[in-house]
Amino acid sequence: MSAPPHPLLSRRPHRAVPSLSLGPEATLSLARLHEICGGARRSFALYVAACLLRDLGPDLPPFTPIWWISPDWQAEQLYAEGVVRFIGPERLIFVRPKRAEDVLWTLEEILRSGTAPLAVADIPGLPSLTSVRRLHLAAETGTEAGRAPLGLLLTPGAGGAQGVESRWRCEADHASRPAGWQLDRLRARMEPPRSWHLAEANEGYPRSRFAMALARPARALQPTARVQATPAGQQPSGPAPPARLNSA
Repeated sequence: MSAPPHPLLSRRPHRAVPSLSLGPEATLSLARLHEICGGARRSFALYVAACLLRDLGPDLPPFTPIWWISPDWQAEQLYAEGVVRFIGPERLIFVRPKRAEDVLWTLEEILRSGTAPLAVADIPGLPSLTSVRRLHLAAETGTEAGRAPLGLLLTPGAGGAQGVESRWRCEADHASRPAGWQLDRLRARMEPPRSWHLAEANEGYPRSRFAMALARPARALQPTARVQATPAGQQPSGPAPPARLNSA
């Protein structure tokens, strides 16, 4: 008869971690940092924002901002008419640092303050493991200062940031009916890989306009190839492999 595992060796947290429900069997742990890659990563980040604002409900202050941080040379920007399908564009506060490393520094400071429920960093490369650990600690500190914040990293290509709580891939899915997005949970600390189909409904506002269902039949998730990183802080000119970014 084997002895029970020692509690210090358990991988599960000893205290309950608040989480955000996105749909059937899909959750994001709050006070943590999560990664989203894929061509529709920004759409999924806005869907997460809609879910979070819905869950806060009556606890929402009159103006609850969503921070969106990206380097000032990045060409891709959010389009207001696309944003309004998910949340009110007036909730977004945009920060566009001139240096790549300042994107992560800004995200860290926002998470640490605990003043915003969600902060999104749209970065041109991959953060270092040290940077990710700093962001996790900042989110935990923010929980003590206010509500548990959620941090999202939007990464190019196949992603691959080390140390994140979970990694998701979102791509447009025009072949399915209704057309929408194919969402894959590639990895998570406590959950297995899964796939969903996310589609827009005909009525309702923000999250109620979308239906999320487990993909059937379940699609096998193929391991993503790792791409060689480019030097930290380098400004990309056109499509390029993800770079490693460091916080301040």
